[in-house]
Parts: sequence; structure tokens; C-alpha cells
Amino acid sequence: MKRFCLALTLSLLCSLSQAVDLSGISSTEASSGLKTALTKGADYAVANLGRQDGFLGNPKVRIGLPDSLKKGEKLLKTLGMGKYTDELTIAMNRAAEQATAEAKPILIDAIKKMTVQDAKAILTGGDDSVTQFFRQNTSAQLTQKFRPIVKRATGKVRLAEKYNQFAGKASGLLGADADLDTYVTRNAMDGLFLMIAEQERSIRQNPLGTGSAVLQKVFGALKR
Repeated sequence: MKRFCLALTLSLLCSLSQAVDLSGISSTEASSGLKTALTKGADYAVANLGRQDGFLGNPKVRIGLPDSLKKGEKLLKTLGMGKYTDELTIAMNRAAEQATAEAKPILIDAIKKMTVQDAKAILTGGDDSVTQFFRQNTSAQLTQKFRPIVKRATGKVRLAEKYNQFAGKASGLLGADADLDTYVTRNAMDGLFLMIAEQERSIRQNPLGTGSAVLQKVFGALKR
């Protein structure tokens, strides 16, 4: 049965390759190229974000105070909590860094489970099709994994408690951002997918620069 499924997968990938003008590339190379691109995107994002200052030191993904809280900064100061804003920002980003460091196994598992339909969407999709693959196939698991880590990280400095106390007093002002852990988890995932997209664009625009023969062959053909 496994051999039959593999043969069917390779056959469909071969047909897919021809549909996108990859006729000179074997189905095995097409599959390998896709998985290599996915793995590179995952490695790049986790390595860059899952470390100290990965979020805090990167303006592209740095998690700031929610817009609704910025608007209520005067009220925050009136309540005697103005001194916590910088600490809160640091704590949120540290929590995101710790959570993202744990993301790789989930991303790799998604790669292993890639279907022929996934491969078609990636090969024929736009410049962010790899990113969309990860977003669609890992968001639920990442949320489940990230949220407890974020909760522990913010809990160590009791900032979530302070934030949520304020949110409770001004819930009408803060709206959907009233729960700090949910806010940080969502932004950590957005940052992760953003960095994967950045690596994907790099691979598509310059497959030669990846140093990978299979990426050069597959994504080089797509550029023609």
C-alpha cells in the first residue's frame, strides 16, 4: 500500500510539474525541492526569532503595545501604571521569542504530511504560497503550543496580571486586545509567518543563492 501511495504521489507530482513547465524535472526532484524550501523557511524563521532580541530587536516583528492601549496611555498613567509600559513591551517580546523557539517540530511535522494538493498549491501559487501552507497547516497547533509558553513567560514578571487588571477597568477601550496572552500569541505567530515569507521570497527570487542544487533546479525553472 505504501509503495502504491508513493507511486501515485510521484505520478501526480510529475503531471503537476509538466503543468507549470517543469517537464525537465523529475517528480522526485520536484517533491524534494518543495520540502527543502519548506524546511529552509522554517529553519530561517525559528533561528532568527527564537532567540534573545529575535523579536525585540527586529522592527519588522517587534511586538508593541496594542493600538487600543496606546490610545489609552493617558488613562494608564492616571491609574498609576505608566511605568509598566516599557517593561510590558520587553516581556511580551521575550515571551514571543521563547514560544517561537519551540515552533520547529510543528513546522517540520507539517512538511512530512505535505499532500499532493499542497504541492500543487505551492508550485502554482504566488510568492507566499509556502507561507500560506504553513499558516493553514500549523496555526492551530502553534496556538496551542505558544499560549502556555507566553503565559508562563509573562507570568514570571506578573505583567499579564497588571495588564489584565487595567483591561478589566477599560475593557470598552481595549476591545479584542484585552487578553495579553492572546495578543502576544497572535503576534508571535504573525512574526513567524512573516519571516518564513521573507525567506520564501529570497528563494524564489534568487534560487542560485541558496547553494542548493535541487532548489536551483526547481525554483529556477519556475522563474523562466
